[in-house]
Amino acid sequence: MEFRRLGRSGLNISEISYGNWLTHGSQVEEDQATACVRAALDAGITTFDTADVYANTKAESVLGRALAGERRESLEIFTKVFWPTGPGGPNDKGLGRKHIMESIDGSLKRLQTDYVDLYQAHRFDKTVPLEETMLAFADVVRQGKALYIGVSEWNADQIARGAALARELKVPFISNQPQYSMLWRVIEAQVVPTSEREGISQIVWSPIGQGVLTGKYLPGQPVPQGSRATDENGAKFIQRFLRDEVLEKVQLLKPLADEAGLSLAQLAVAWTLQNPNVASAIIGASRPEQVHENVKAAGVKLDEDLMKKIDDVLEGVVENDPRFTVTP
Repeated sequence: MEFRRLGRSGLNISEISYGNWLTHGSQVEEDQATACVRAALDAGITTFDTADVYANTKAESVLGRALAGERRESLEIFTKVFWPTGPGGPNDKGLGRKHIMESIDGSLKRLQTDYVDLYQAHRFDKTVPLEETMLAFADVVRQGKALYIGVSEWNADQIARGAALARELKVPFISNQPQYSMLWRVIEAQVVPTSEREGISQIVWSPIGQGVLTGKYLPGQPVPQGSRATDENGAKFIQRFLRDEVLEKVQLLKPLADEAGLSLAQLAVAWTLQNPNVASAIIGASRPEQVHENVKAAGVKLDEDLMKKIDDVLEGVVENDPRFTVTP
């Protein structure tokens, strides 16, 4: 495993991190989820990403139990706040002060830790003054409940505004967590340049394009049973990639992966890590073997010629429009 600095900070994180969005507490039984976490640890992954909304708080609890007994100082644990949790009361969502201050306490309890390394705003909240949100995050840091703050799926303007307030409040705002893959490059035009100026790194989710970049979805064929495309939550994210024109081009990437000595999934993860503003790519897993497979993308350097060949193959099916920074 190799490690990268997260933003303009002193925090080192594993360049491949483990996330439990659609698995822990929902798709995967707890013993299997624990086996995946053990596989991640064995592979050298030290960075674990979750959120209070995943499986309506259950994912945090599963991760907390799976990491129990590990040396806390050797881990980087990230979580997020924004989406509705609990019974869905009027203050059980968003980035108002009440929800943030109560949510961090709930997350820490479920994760069985005194602090998280990174606390992230899971989306931008247009209904709450940004000043209120950033002050609440600053207070979470000053109370020692989080070491750093970050965001997820904020656009360039929102990141710049948040960074300005963070400087005023003297709080370390160091990361953004966007969707990013060979097929979904909407952060490149605006979010990445703004982040570079502000000392912010990307921690990218779905580097394998919701599984499409593994090549297991074939044009003209039904989706495999038990795949993300059949999951109630995952299906809405993957649909945009299940067009035959996309799936046909993904199959054409196979010779390029073979040329690099990689599987399609490894090639996809390694591709995201070629972007110098990406600090880590989040992988998920329902089986330990998937962790062992995808972690082999760590430390892989793709040459310029191969990167160009990938662009040539995918021409016409890549989404670059920065208006889609926030997942529609």
